[in-house]
Amino acid sequence: MGRITEDLIRRNAEHNDCVIFSLEELSLHQQEIERLEHIDKWCRDLKILYLQNNLIGKIENVSKLKKLEYLNLALNNIERIENLEASLQIHFSTSEYPSLQDVTDFGLTRPKHGHLGPCFFGCEWLTKLDLTVNFIGELSSVKTLTHNIHLKELFLMGNPCADFEGYRQFVVVTLQQLKWLDGKEIERSERIQALQNYAAVEQQVREQEKAYCLRRAKEKEEAQRKLEEENKSEDKKKSSPGFDGRWYTDIHTACSSAMENQDHLQVPETQEQHNTKTSDEIEDDLAFWNKPSLFTPESRLETLRHVEKQRKAQDKLSEKKKNVKPPRKLITEDGKALNVNEAKLDFSLKDDEKRNQIILDLAVYRYMDTSLIEVDVQPTYVRVMVKGKPFQLALSTEVQPDSSSAKRSQTTGHLLICMPKVGEIITGCQRTPMTVKTTSDSNKKQTNSRPRIERLEVDPSKHSCPDVSTIVQEKRHKPKKMESQPQVEPSEEDPDFDDNPEVPPLI
Repeated sequence: MGRITEDLIRRNAEHNDCVIFSLEELSLHQQEIERLEHIDKWCRDLKILYLQNNLIGKIENVSKLKKLEYLNLALNNIERIENLEASLQIHFSTSEYPSLQDVTDFGLTRPKHGHLGPCFFGCEWLTKLDLTVNFIGELSSVKTLTHNIHLKELFLMGNPCADFEGYRQFVVVTLQQLKWLDGKEIERSERIQALQNYAAVEQQVREQEKAYCLRRAKEKEEAQRKLEEENKSEDKKKSSPGFDGRWYTDIHTACSSAMENQDHLQVPETQEQHNTKTSDEIEDDLAFWNKPSLFTPESRLETLRHVEKQRKAQDKLSEKKKNVKPPRKLITEDGKALNVNEAKLDFSLKDDEKRNQIILDLAVYRYMDTSLIEVDVQPTYVRVMVKGKPFQLALSTEVQPDSSSAKRSQTTGHLLICMPKVGEIITGCQRTPMTVKTTSDSNKKQTNSRPRIERLEVDPSKHSCPDVSTIVQEKRHKPKKMESQPQVEPSEEDPDFDDNPEVPPLI
């Protein structure tokens, strides 16, 4: 249930910069307030106060609001008009109270002479009072408003007293200062006619008021009896057996069996338990709303408590659903690794072609213990668990998990994971030597495997630049031989030999 707190008043005083001591208008409607308190101490300058649609059962703690002009208490549980008196006649000597501190504390005016005369206190400037749809059955309690000389408007419709015969005539005669009653203007002829029949009307109102009070006493007794029965039933429920309907004598056995079945109690079973609870709550809710009840303050409180109980149960259910999170999928059904960064860490992935490896730099929290980090390298993905939160990254090429390494920096806390690629073994910074082939074999293979290039024919008239390729002929340079070979002189028997006599012979 709601209560009037300083924080509540400040939240509703935004138009006054959340300053409450100088507040002149305050609205606290629909806050489920059961008691009217603290306002007369914190907001003494109030002129307008809205408290409609709450559960206030008594008008109290408003006697110091001297500047109050409009008080709205519609749709509450008020049964009597009280504590709104505007004046009080006091006769005592100031010698008994030399300081008069007690008098000023109660809002009374200081006397000019030795005796206190008619001292005003309470809501003396009250102009409009709205008590629509309450439970006021004591119509005679309106006499407490006799000295509120500024009261012009009063609303009592929807109360049990408004159904009394002679209700309007009684109020019109009792409160001579009223101009409007239940939104209808009081004419002078109506007041004169009510004064003529006031004696009979008053007697009739007294009898109806007495009958109502007796009926209300029985309703209170019945409500008290129902409340006691509900408390007994709740106590029985609390003392009922365990969650599965059995009494456990060996707690250790029960706990161990529960721990053994812990793996089977996953999200689907908890949802089934929530569904059964929800069905029971629906049945209780239907039974409550189908049960006949009287329109009384007790029934309003019972209805509100039932709604509040349902709201709390719903909040607990939603909290449980929030806490029970479905397991995060890291691998799809077809075996594909997903990219997941639940820890929300910065990272960089580098493909080191020189060393033929993939390097993952993960920005792990600097001051986190290394024991909270788990690294798992697979051929197609790498997974790092940081405080139970997964970080998973799919790799573009296949790596060697056995040759992978993970290091953590002592200064930055970053985690460095080196993953060699499949197909080439890495030893330090050097690669393993591969089989070397002779140059002659390689040259032969290159010449044999060299594809023939086909060039497209282009119209020479469309060339914007001269063809440089035709200027110089290509000359094939034979490779130089490392070892000198003996020169072979042509013999005269060679048919291609032509002897020139002008050439000197070789020495």
